[in-house]
Amino acid sequence: MVRLVDVYKAYDNGSKALKGVTIRIDDGEFVFLVGPSGSGKSTIIKLLTSEIRPSEGKVLVNGFNVNTLKTQDIPHLRRTLGVIFQDFRLIEKKSVYDNVAFAMRVVGASHKEIKLRVPYVLDLVGLSHKARRRPFELSGGEQQRVAIARALINNPRVIIADEPTGNLDPARSLEIMMLLERINSLGTTVLAVTHEKDLVNRFKKRVIAIDGGKIIGDRTGGYFVYET
Repeated sequence: MVRLVDVYKAYDNGSKALKGVTIRIDDGEFVFLVGPSGSGKSTIIKLLTSEIRPSEGKVLVNGFNVNTLKTQDIPHLRRTLGVIFQDFRLIEKKSVYDNVAFAMRVVGASHKEIKLRVPYVLDLVGLSHKARRRPFELSGGEQQRVAIARALINNPRVIIADEPTGNLDPARSLEIMMLLERINSLGTTVLAVTHEKDLVNRFKKRVIAIDGGKIIGDRTGGYFVYET
């Protein structure tokens, strides 16, 4: 569950990134967040991951109140989230298996748990046969699937995909979005931030559009409701 209630965010340099944003995303939804550069999308992601706090308003994520969250509790919030980045952020010296397993080791998972969970998730993203490869041996689409596997490995309640197809060609972009749709069908909430109009219109999910720090549209059915 994600809630932003009348949220304002002003940065120290005077920039007003959000101006009264209210968003509700229920468990199990698939939502696209769209808007031009500088519209406030990145600020929303930083609020959801507790990298920053709102200037005004309330931010609730998976039962955590970001406004009042203590520093020692931030890792607990982040364990309920899986974040996927445009630039993959894989560890080049580690194999596919170890890149994914690393995310479990960080949270103290046992060797037995890792041995059971990693093959399952690699199979889910279609990379079982490349478990021992290193990132430089993979295509861009395959690297992004490793990043998705890593985001999934600790069984998060919400996946936040920040421009997950930004570095991929159209065919690979479609492949990645179909994988996110499959993950959503298994019960995980997905929030996908993207500029890709064709993908948004193809998948016909709920679309929240933001521009100038304000929500300007919230519709279902593939609408891309701002002009680029």
